[in-house]
Amino acid sequence: MKLKYIIISLCICTSVFVNAQKSIDKIVAQVGDNIILLSEIEAQKVQAIQAKVAIAPDFKCNILEQLMFQHLLVNQAKLDSLVVSDAQVDSEMESRIRVIEQQIGGRQKLEEFYGKSVTAIKNEFRESIRDRLLADDMRRKITENVTVTPKEIETFYNKTERDSLPFINTKMMFQQIVNYPVVSASDKLNAFNTLAEIRKNIVERGKSFETQARINSCDPGSAAQGGKIEASRGMMVAPFESAVFKLKVGEISEIFESTYGYHIVKLLERKGDDYVCAHILICVEPSDEELNKSIAKMDSCYALLKEGTITWDEAVLKYSNDDNTRQNKGLITNPISGDASWDMEDLNQVDQQIYILTNSLNKGDISQPSYYTDLYERDKNGMRIVRLLERTKPHIANLKDDYVLIQSAAENAKKQKVIDEWTTAKIKNTYIKIDPEFATCEFQSNWFKK
Repeated sequence: MKLKYIIISLCICTSVFVNAQKSIDKIVAQVGDNIILLSEIEAQKVQAIQAKVAIAPDFKCNILEQLMFQHLLVNQAKLDSLVVSDAQVDSEMESRIRVIEQQIGGRQKLEEFYGKSVTAIKNEFRESIRDRLLADDMRRKITENVTVTPKEIETFYNKTERDSLPFINTKMMFQQIVNYPVVSASDKLNAFNTLAEIRKNIVERGKSFETQARINSCDPGSAAQGGKIEASRGMMVAPFESAVFKLKVGEISEIFESTYGYHIVKLLERKGDDYVCAHILICVEPSDEELNKSIAKMDSCYALLKEGTITWDEAVLKYSNDDNTRQNKGLITNPISGDASWDMEDLNQVDQQIYILTNSLNKGDISQPSYYTDLYERDKNGMRIVRLLERTKPHIANLKDDYVLIQSAAENAKKQKVIDEWTTAKIKNTYIKIDPEFATCEFQSNWFKK
C-alpha cells in the first residue's frame, strides 16, 4: 500500500455538507466500531476542488481507503495508550484554521460561511484532529526502528529503473556573513517618541487609529488594512498578547516593546481566545552612523578574506551578528525545503539577490559586500558577503552526488513495506464492512478480505 495521506486540511466543510445533503448521506464503511460516512468523502472532494487538486476517477476510492487506514491506526494507538495533549490539538487546529482562513478570505468570512464562531468550529472538530494526530503518532511508532544499511541503499538504487530516478536540477549551497547595524539607545528613543506622538494624535486629538496605522505603521501585514489583525491566543508574540488581553473593546494600549519595535494596539472585538484588533508598529531604525560602521566592518572583512589572512569560518565568528547563520559557519538554510540546497525556483521565491551575487562565481568564491534585507524580518537591513559553497550540474540522481536523497527514498520504501505488512495483519483481525457502491474499488490493501 503506497498511500500518500492526502486527506485535505481540516474538513470543516463536512458538517456543512452533511446539513445540506442529509437525504443522501449514508454509512459507506465500518472499521471495527468506527463508521465512515459518504459525506466525509464528498467533503474531501469539495475541498480538493476548492484547492484546485486534480480529481482522478478513483479519487473516492483513494479517500475511503485512507480513512479506513486512519481508523486502523487510531484503534491501535488507543490500544497502545498513545496520548495526544490538548496543547498539540490546539496548535494543529489553529494551524489548519489559518490555512482555511487564507483560502476563504479571513476569520470573519469563515464564521459567516459556516454560521458559527471559530471557537465553535474548533470544539466541533477537536476530536477528529486528535484522531488525526494519534494516527500520525501510531504510524511513526510502527516505523520508528526502520533503518537502511549502505548495502540496502545500493540495492535499492540498482533495482530502481533509470526512468524512475528523479532528474536533479542545478543545486546550489551558500554561506553568508551578515552584519546588522547596532541599534543605539538614541535610536530606540526616537522610535518611542514617534509612536508617543502618534498615540497622542489619536487619543487626545481625535485622529483615526486606522488612518494613522496606514500612514505610519511599519508592519507590512496589517498597515494597508488600517492595522487590522484577526488572531487567537498563541498566535502573536507574548508582549502583544499581554497588551491585547488587558484591554476592553475600544481601548487603546500604552506603548509596549517587542523584538519588532514599539507598538500600540486597539481592541476591536474579542470572543474567548479569538480577537480582532488594530495595531501600529514603529520599527527601531539604526542611524546612518551605525550603518556606516557596518559597511566599514564588511569592507575590512572582505579585504582580509581576499588576502587569505583570515579563514571563512573565522570571519563568520568575528564579523557576523546574524542569529540564523552565525553558529553554522554562515550556511543559509532553504526555508522551503528545510535543507541547505537551493534550486532556481526556491531562489526566485525567497532570495533573488543571491543568484545575482553568485552567478559569475566559482565554487568557494565570495561576493563583494552588498546591502541585505533579512529573510525572516523584512524590516531588518544590513550588509553581507555571500560565498558559493556548491553548485551541481543538472543530472539523473546517482549514488555519488545524491546519496542522501537515495538513502531517504530507500528508507521510505522500507517503511512503506513495514506499513503494508502491519496493515495486512490488522485487516485480517478487524471487522470491516464496505458499502456495495465501492465494491469495484481497486484498493491497495485487501480490505475486502478476498
